[in-house]
Amino acid sequence: MSQVETAIEEEVIVKEIDQKGLVVINDDFNSFDHVIESLIKVVKHTPIQAEQCTWLVHYKGKCHVKSGSYSELEPMCTALLDRGITAEIV
Repeated sequence: MSQVETAIEEEVIVKEIDQKGLVVINDDFNSFDHVIESLIKVVKHTPIQAEQCTWLVHYKGKCHVKSGSYSELEPMCTALLDRGITAEIV
């Protein structure tokens, strides 16, 4: 393997390790409309994406709604929490 190929492989591995996920967790008090609206405004989902994620949260208990670096996801997680939606970065 050449040095260029090795460097590219190492860079890809580092980027994959740095990726985190924003997860929304089901609760018994937020309406579907509130969660959908929040995903559109905070996470910048399309209405269809937001609705699909909301159904997954409802039926599966949680949904991975966004991937990115911790610094990118942290403000989104905080904004969802401020809206009363249970979310975490994993």
